[in-house]
Amino acid sequence: MKTIRGSAPLYSQVKELIIQQIVKGIWSPGDLLPSETKLGQDYGVSQGTVRKALDELASENLVIRHQGKGTFVAAHTPDRALFHFFHIVSNSGVRQMPSSREKGMTRRRALREETLKLGLPSTARVIQIDRVRDLEGRPVIAESIVVPAKVFPDLDKLPLADLPNNLYQLYEDRYCVTISRAVEHLRAVAASSQDAAWLGVKKGSPLQLIERVGHNLSGVPVELRTSRCNTQDHYYESVIV
Repeated sequence: MKTIRGSAPLYSQVKELIIQQIVKGIWSPGDLLPSETKLGQDYGVSQGTVRKALDELASENLVIRHQGKGTFVAAHTPDRALFHFFHIVSNSGVRQMPSSREKGMTRRRALREETLKLGLPSTARVIQIDRVRDLEGRPVIAESIVVPAKVFPDLDKLPLADLPNNLYQLYEDRYCVTISRAVEHLRAVAASSQDAAWLGVKKGSPLQLIERVGHNLSGVPVELRTSRCNTQDHYYESVIV
């Protein structure tokens, strides 16, 4: 039995205990969680307290509740990646997952900006993946992804051809790292020579830069993703509810 202690509300403590067990791999993405009754017995709290904790986890997309089936640990399926982490929409209103063409992958020392945004020591090594993402058969996004080599130790040993379109699913399946939260910043930039070549635009053309820091279940930043988007036929959509 896990010990509930401290001044935080009981449901909040139960929520954190469930997250800890997911982080430790006791429950993996896609796993069915024990029933509310069983969790209540394990944690020494009421079923209502467990239900409130699960409701909050569900609102944060960390678990998925299926009527009549139970509560499951959320997994990064293509559908989830599309609707929770991808916000580029065509001018006609169509939203689809882009396909990817990897351009390269390198291991190197982290830049100062990367150490600050990922909370890394100055001597840390990172792995960078560069790729172009196509929508409706045309290159729309030039993307650079930087992750700590300590968290993803052999990522750069994988052949480029083996990297999936949905990297978050790879993080879960191979490294037991779940991206549960992402913070994005947007600004306008001019296309570099490389961006121009990859996206088929003129150097200096306006692009929308989306910088995303992805956090794991413990709230630790584990990915810095920079996307330069040609928004001539697409736009960024954010739904506020």
